[in-house]
Amino acid sequence: MDALALGMAHRYPESHVLYRKFNRHFPVIVRGKGCTLWDDTGKAYLDGSGGAYVCNLGHGVTAIADAVSAQMREVAYVTGMQFTNPAVEALAAEMAALSVGDLDKFLFLTSGADATEAALKLARQHWVARGRPSKHKILALAPAYHGHTMLALSAGARPAYRAMFGEWMVPVVQVPAPYAYRCACDGAADCPRCTGTILEEVIAREGADSIAVFIGETVGGSSTGASVPRDAYWRTVREICTRHDILWVADEVLVGAGRTGTWTAVEPYGAVPDIMTMGKGISARYAPLAAVVTAERVLAPIAEQGGGVLHAQTYAHTPMMCAAGVATVRYVREHDLLARCRAMGARLHAALAPLRDHPLVGDVRGRGLLAGIELVADRATRAPFPRAQGVADRVADAALAEGLVCWPHAGGADGVNGDVVCLAPPFVVSDAELLEMVARLERALERVAASRPGR
Repeated sequence: MDALALGMAHRYPESHVLYRKFNRHFPVIVRGKGCTLWDDTGKAYLDGSGGAYVCNLGHGVTAIADAVSAQMREVAYVTGMQFTNPAVEALAAEMAALSVGDLDKFLFLTSGADATEAALKLARQHWVARGRPSKHKILALAPAYHGHTMLALSAGARPAYRAMFGEWMVPVVQVPAPYAYRCACDGAADCPRCTGTILEEVIAREGADSIAVFIGETVGGSSTGASVPRDAYWRTVREICTRHDILWVADEVLVGAGRTGTWTAVEPYGAVPDIMTMGKGISARYAPLAAVVTAERVLAPIAEQGGGVLHAQTYAHTPMMCAAGVATVRYVREHDLLARCRAMGARLHAALAPLRDHPLVGDVRGRGLLAGIELVADRATRAPFPRAQGVADRVADAALAEGLVCWPHAGGADGVNGDVVCLAPPFVVSDAELLEMVARLERALERVAASRPGR
């Protein structure tokens, strides 16, 4: 508070904080309630992306804050290497009741990237325990994003993030992601990329005996901007992975925990992965929390050798963060927020539909309270803007000026170019707030369109 009183500049290098970006001023958020944030000047912002897709229940939910506070007063910390605790046991039971298929074993960590690391390591452990150490390769969708830690970064197909650290990456085999707007098939029923059968081609080329795991975002997150695979896509993937003895990891860090209208985004596909990662919304980010979810059939070979999970993280199973998860899951259930997410999601997509005619907009897509608005230089050819123009970032900045928080992404079109702006409001968003979010986004688009050369 002393810095605020002194009027300290909240930008690099004036502040002692190492900010994520060095070239901007950061407003200071001092309060939040529901879908609204306020900065230290009194300006209000509608939180149209739940921060970074994490504040699923909005701000100021006292039931969750009280649960976290109560747990911290009881026990600050115990290590998961020596103890269990009531909060982690309760959270595992609550989430098992919502899980798909036989996925009922949970490792709780602090971030989605960490969960990715642990999930991929677990897949490798499984095959070594089964006496098949030749199965080591990772297959991953491209575009994709799985986090910024080194193994997660290797699995993600984001050249802008990977370029600096290329020499440190592990080799990962890329499989074209189901990205309908960017696929040349124009909706063809037999498109290998859009149906998932392209996975069969990649496996044939690489050799199934060398492949340990395939990882993919169930619904496109920050890579393909809310692109939704076809109805049969994940059933096809499941059949192929089963036939070739390859473990399937479903990355639901962003799209799980109800964001797309069901607790797990894979649920409507009628397919069960071998391992799932979750994060962001499972604690509504009242505490850092992520999860690796798997089944006994994956763990049994490791357990038979007297082993354990070869992934150590100091804060695994921490009581405080698990208490936040328990309170969040119960709040979602008691307030029927999955049904609300579906209903409000339908209204969000209806409200966004007119933006399809905007000169900057090529596509509007998504599921539940997750929507991606793809921005293009030419609507007829779908040509993306050059990355140097930073169009998605400019729209997000213009939206911030209008009092709306949205989330920009870039690189989906070809690894470098391609701009998407996403909306992912809290499940508690009202009709009026939702319509106002769309109106402010439209004004932001107009600001950017008006600044284009020739206008």
